[in-house]
Amino acid sequence: MSHISALRRSFFFALIVCFPAVAPGQDKETPAKPPNIVIIFADDLGYGDLGCYGHPTIATPHLDRMAAEGLRFTQFYVAECVCTPSRAALLTGRLPIRNGMCSDTRRVLFTDSTGGLPSDEVTIAEVLKKQKYATACIGKWHLGHRSQFLPTRQGFDRYYGIPYSNDMRPTVLMRDEHSIEDPADQTTLTARYTAEATSFIRQHRGEPFFLYLAHNFPHVPLFASEKFQGKSRRGLYGDVVEELDWSVGQVLDTLRETKLDDNTLVFFTSDNGPWLIKNIHGGSAGPLREGKGSTWEGGMREPAIAWWPGKIPAGRVTTELASSLDLLATIAKLADAELPSDRTIDSQDLSDLLLGKGKSPRDTMFYYRGRRLMAVRHGPWKAHFLTQAGYGQKEPEAHDPPLLYNLEHDPGEHYNVAPDHSEVVARLKELATQHIAGVNAPPSQLELR
Repeated sequence: MSHISALRRSFFFALIVCFPAVAPGQDKETPAKPPNIVIIFADDLGYGDLGCYGHPTIATPHLDRMAAEGLRFTQFYVAECVCTPSRAALLTGRLPIRNGMCSDTRRVLFTDSTGGLPSDEVTIAEVLKKQKYATACIGKWHLGHRSQFLPTRQGFDRYYGIPYSNDMRPTVLMRDEHSIEDPADQTTLTARYTAEATSFIRQHRGEPFFLYLAHNFPHVPLFASEKFQGKSRRGLYGDVVEELDWSVGQVLDTLRETKLDDNTLVFFTSDNGPWLIKNIHGGSAGPLREGKGSTWEGGMREPAIAWWPGKIPAGRVTTELASSLDLLATIAKLADAELPSDRTIDSQDLSDLLLGKGKSPRDTMFYYRGRRLMAVRHGPWKAHFLTQAGYGQKEPEAHDPPLLYNLEHDPGEHYNVAPDHSEVVARLKELATQHIAGVNAPPSQLELR
């Protein structure tokens, strides 16, 4: 072989090494991996129960760090003020009045209830299953305990938890569709849910996953593990919340250890406000009025924190209006998934807000108590047509003209300014009328016996 031929072969080999061939139609850049999704849902946690929301004696270092590394909401709402309808709204992105998951009599599902979340409702888990996500529900379900309503029939690959509130008997712990412990040892629930959650993350680290971790606490009766009993300066309630904070820390640490943190959205919030009639065993709504069971701010405005290192800019606090209803549309956008097009969806996409690219598209909230529209918020203004304390007041009190509060000026709803803003009252009444006209409410699943 001549010297020139050898040089040509060497040059051709170098071209192959430096510029490898790309098959026709093949992207030169690796497609972005779909983000993992973790929703952590507390039960009856109040707006004022965390350190980062101002509680003076409950220590929540992990949630405080989560807020410091992510986005903390100050005007985040759930769609209802008690367990069952609030959970249905989060998972379906629909007001509970649209799918029968609310009632004026039996406000939640009980152990003798025969209804549950209808099978034709589409959950976050079902939306993500179409995108090849692994899915798990761990903790409290409370959307129907009969087999046809369990998480495994609503898009979740696996379930581990108590199918309703922890004060209902029998308090059975289930795996998938079978009872494995009756009664459940509630002192170990938070720790066992946490172990199950971190195990799921490790098992599915190589594929996109959705984890819905719905704790039973701090709903009464309160239980903390031996490690946390007597630890808090706030007593047993504080012990329980501090163990929940530890659990959040374990989940976040697992994501860091598995190097999944930069591709995982974690969202923490609560299903409704604190159960104030439980006195020292109930939580705090901070500066907000009333608590669980009411449509005053303390019943439906919740602590909420979003965390996604490298994607959600750290250390932000937002006053933008947002809701648990919005998680469905937000997650669908992030996962490049399609939303159902054959029904009314009340969910709005918060992804621009989360990623620091824009504001929340939400400007209105409808406050339901059961099947009654009690109040409407639009911008800073909130009009109460009916008011009712969380518990103890048998019938709602009607207001004509409605009570009106500027929540930017008066989040505690102390000062009715309706006489000074008749045009605002008229606008909110019109919004309520338009909304009610567009609701075709099916029979209540909660009243089926």
